[in-house]
Amino acid sequence: MSSTIQTAIVGVTGYAGAELARLLLHHPLLKGAPPIFAGRVNPEDAARGGVPLAEIHPQLAGHRVANLKLEPFSWDLFVSRGVDVLFLATPHEQSREWVPEALSHGIRVIDLSGAWRLTDAANRAVYNFDDDGTELAAEVQAQAVYGMPELHRAAIASARLVANPGCYATSVILALKPLVAAGLVDLDHGIVADSKSGVSGAGKAPTPKTHFMYAADNLSAYGVFTHRHTGELLEQIGVDKSQIVFTPHLLPIPRGILSTIYVHFHQPQTVAAISRVYHEFFASSPMVRLYDKALPQIQHSVHTSYADIGFQLAPDGRRAVIVSCLDNLLKGASSQAVQNLNVMQGWHEAEGLE
Repeated sequence: MSSTIQTAIVGVTGYAGAELARLLLHHPLLKGAPPIFAGRVNPEDAARGGVPLAEIHPQLAGHRVANLKLEPFSWDLFVSRGVDVLFLATPHEQSREWVPEALSHGIRVIDLSGAWRLTDAANRAVYNFDDDGTELAAEVQAQAVYGMPELHRAAIASARLVANPGCYATSVILALKPLVAAGLVDLDHGIVADSKSGVSGAGKAPTPKTHFMYAADNLSAYGVFTHRHTGELLEQIGVDKSQIVFTPHLLPIPRGILSTIYVHFHQPQTVAAISRVYHEFFASSPMVRLYDKALPQIQHSVHTSYADIGFQLAPDGRRAVIVSCLDNLLKGASSQAVQNLNVMQGWHEAEGLE
């Protein structure tokens, strides 16, 4: 496919949107076509053509953004400027409204929200979407591909709608899928996924629990048995609710996720056998780093586009602890979205990410 495409971002003012802008602005195959940025713009700023990107995110200031602005959102803007791929870093409800219209205009979509990730209505019920069950929603959902290249690379390549995975879900699915797919894990014994994330995972809008006075010097569990990413684990790993317990925690750090996952095996395993399963599964996955002699740490994963995975096997060979780390704003959101763009365009999967 041609490398001369036009991208657009809605939601650039958020944390993930800022990282997405940075990645696309520096993408080596997009240097001649910077993204179009669109969103809500007040009348005064609209009169001057929009809000300069450097005013929204001073860290992005430079010659590449000198003339770039957040322009008033409209479908006419995207159509007239020939947008090929639209990134939505928007709330779930907004993506439910805008994705069908984007598709109707012939624009491919990479949606960073949870609007179209879940195929099972029972799992999707946690979002309580007003349009769920309608003919249009079912038609759009049928086109959505779960945007994890390590699992769905071929389907993503031809997709019109890519539903970018959740950050917690990415860390757990990548760690578990190879072992479950190989039939090694005793699912009836149960899996425990204990995940911890930095505060940026809650988004830019402040809440009482992301306030400095609450989050600093604290560690708290939340969303126990109810977190929205649980459905992604069930659908993508291939387990049911009785076979996995997922508990997220809020860490008093800006960014990063560490998931500690506990599994039992049907039969005793060796370190070499488990390592071989991971290496074979991720042989063509440049954005996964496997740790053979140590366990990953958040400090080595943040500000990178990699998912880092390591494990330790119990002396009896029947149990393992898997540790998975990533940057929730990058591999857990924006860089995974760019990774999906690369696959959709037929470019090298790691283009602009290493």
